[in-house]
Amino acid sequence: MNSLPLLVFIVLIAAMFLMTRSTRKRQQQATQMRNEIQPGNGVRTIGGMYATVKEVNEDTVLLDAGPGVDLLFAKNAIGSILTDDEYNRIVHGVEHDLKSDADVVPDDASSLTETDDEPAEAAAASDDKAVDLGKKDAAADEDTETETDGPAESATAEAKADEEPKKTDGDSDAK
Repeated sequence: MNSLPLLVFIVLIAAMFLMTRSTRKRQQQATQMRNEIQPGNGVRTIGGMYATVKEVNEDTVLLDAGPGVDLLFAKNAIGSILTDDEYNRIVHGVEHDLKSDADVVPDDASSLTETDDEPAEAAAASDDKAVDLGKKDAAADEDTETETDGPAESATAEAKADEEPKKTDGDSDAK
């Protein structure tokens, strides 16, 4: 007797059991959350609407979506109950006071390198020269040199270019 089909059948039954168990657990958590709804809670519906609970009934919830806007929803339509900080941040744009919690690490390093001195004073104190990181067009530089410079200066520029080592494709004379 071949036990392979029996083993496959048992594995499939176990997988189905585990999937239904996790689904049932999620449904129980959602039901418990919906039973804990109280007036004054900020909620998000499954459609993505944010509102404040005004009244809770057996199967329905009356939500205050704005001034003079009361909406009646089924309890099953409530997706989640929000904390007060989260509701105020999303709906009213009110950020929690972060200074009272702890020191905040900056997103960039600019605050770590800032000094109280003016930028000119800071540069003079460090004796560093400003570096121009702008990209220059080589062809434009050559054109300006030949137009503005005399023949003697352009000859010295060509002599300097000849002194620089030329790039090769990897061939070397030293063997």
